[in-house]
Amino acid sequence: MTPVLDRNINALLKKRQEEERTKTTTDKVSDAITQFVGSMRFVYLHLAVYGAWIAVNLPWAPDWLRFDPTFVILAMEASVEAIFLSTFILISQNRMQAMSERRNDLDLQISLLSEHEITRLITLVKAIAEKLEVQESHDPELNELEQDVHPERVLERIEEAEEHTAAEK
Repeated sequence: MTPVLDRNINALLKKRQEEERTKTTTDKVSDAITQFVGSMRFVYLHLAVYGAWIAVNLPWAPDWLRFDPTFVILAMEASVEAIFLSTFILISQNRMQAMSERRNDLDLQISLLSEHEITRLITLVKAIAEKLEVQESHDPELNELEQDVHPERVLERIEEAEEHTAAEK
């Protein structure tokens, strides 16, 4: 691997460790619950608990064993559990979405920087070719490639295209 690749990997790992270290207690608890809920252990636990609950409360079970013959308590417990689990999952998803948005911003900045550098390189190579009197093929896109891309104009064009597509529907 190249030193640049090593540096980039180390920078990303360092950033992830920093994010992990600065997580709030709420985020840590929410992530731990979400991770457990998304596991097969959670499924097996529920199969065992709900299976036993149902078996104990079936009509042919001994009366002294039955504590929820109409399964109302089970339904209420499952509903309350669903409310809390969905809340924890949403908390984790919101945090993950915020991290994703930051990474998308970084990707955009790097892409814009790369585009700017490539545009400058094209200009430089064209100047070198002119200085050395190298004949270039007349590519109509070359003049376009020499121009800096303005992100706000690109966004405007995307919005126009989306509006046009929506109007056609």
